[in-house]
Amino acid sequence: MARYSPTIAKLIAELGKLPGIGSKSAQRLAFHLLAQPQDRVEALAEAILEARRTTRLCSVCCNLTDQDPCDICASPGRDRTVICVVENPRDVAAMERIHEYKGLYHVLHGVISPLQNIGPDQIRLRELLARLRSDETITEVILATNPTVEGEATALYIARLLKPANIRTTRIAHGIPMGGDLEYADEVTLARAMEGRREI
Repeated sequence: MARYSPTIAKLIAELGKLPGIGSKSAQRLAFHLLAQPQDRVEALAEAILEARRTTRLCSVCCNLTDQDPCDICASPGRDRTVICVVENPRDVAAMERIHEYKGLYHVLHGVISPLQNIGPDQIRLRELLARLRSDETITEVILATNPTVEGEATALYIARLLKPANIRTTRIAHGIPMGGDLEYADEVTLARAMEGRREI
């Protein structure tokens, strides 16, 4: 195994803690950073520190923001009668990329997962319920959690909680991705595709 100076070894170790970065990628990133001019490395470090210092949760939707409320919640052009519930801030970014959805969001920051000791109190569910109680203009909640066991369980749990409130609760459709082949799809995906079919 290669020997590095303590400072380089520390840099590689810290980079290796990032999600999706293995030891080889951490080494590559470390040596790339060390090869950069001082001002570029300082700009990167400052951007990380500033983002960490100024980013907080939106008091309305719990999305990450540097102003409160966030741009989406503050926008007068959004449909305030619909809330799309997602697992994490990355999901908001994904939904915004399609430019189809014009409503508001609520970010749970996780899903219910008994195996990992994550219950309803460990995600931002209390904030969603308080929001729905305080705003009578909301007519629909779209559950857009991921199609995993935990995502499905979370969606069902929320749907059950909202049933007495008489708020329309919908689930995003799941099925065959564009460019996919039916022969390679598993049974659950095919079943979801059939359930989510619509008239053309």
